[in-house]
Amino acid sequence: MSRRDQIRMSDEEARQFLRASKTIILNSIGSGGYPHPMPMWFSVDADGAIRMTTFRKSQKVKNIQRDPRVSLLAESGVEYAQLKGVVIYGRAEIVDDLEAVVATLLAAMGGAVAPDDSEARRAQEEGIRRTAGKRVCIRVAPQRIVSWDHTKLGGVY
Repeated sequence: MSRRDQIRMSDEEARQFLRASKTIILNSIGSGGYPHPMPMWFSVDADGAIRMTTFRKSQKVKNIQRDPRVSLLAESGVEYAQLKGVVIYGRAEIVDDLEAVVATLLAAMGGAVAPDDSEARRAQEEGIRRTAGKRVCIRVAPQRIVSWDHTKLGGVY
């Protein structure tokens, strides 16, 4: 078995890693051909698609409209033995829908408000709706996924 095979995450491990992550790096392609990496809060759909929101006039949106090819990176660890990560390659879709933006923002914020606290949840949603009209949702359906988990090496390199 190759070292690459040893550290690869299973599909379920990669899903769990992504669901436990808060920030993902969205790499779009800028007009000069250079990568444009930006940190984004995100959520994972049941089908594995990644959703995030941004302002509709942002450079990310302009880049994606010109070339929808993107990569996404979520990673963790500070020492070699702790390194874990997932890279997703896909095509980004701009979803210009207010309810999709609101749902994505609420999902990306996760447990910021207890679900049983309806008054706090309403206040949070009202705040989100104030800026949601200026935003779009970016949805990326994975075409290829690469992952690694160095903890599987057991300290042997």
